Amino acid sequence: MYEPTMTFSAADERDSEMRETLTDVYKALREKGYNPTNQIVGYLLSEDPTYITTNRNARTMMTRMDRDDLLAAMIEYFVNH
Repeated sequence: MYEPTMTFSAADERDSEMRETLTDVYKALREKGYNPTNQIVGYLLSEDPTYITTNRNARTMMTRMDRDDLLAAMIEYFVNH
């Protein structure tokens, strides 16, 4: 018997990494008493990293993600769910 071939999608892996990073950044912002949604939106609109706390290395994690890819993934998710 043949087993189906497993497939790997780099896009799925990237989306999973972005989701995990965004979740961690969100938690770090909330932990410091910020409104995470407002702070992340501020960063995405301005690209000013000071919107993101350094708590739990959140700023570094957030700035390593490509903003355009993140916005595209968020829009795709919103439209499809």
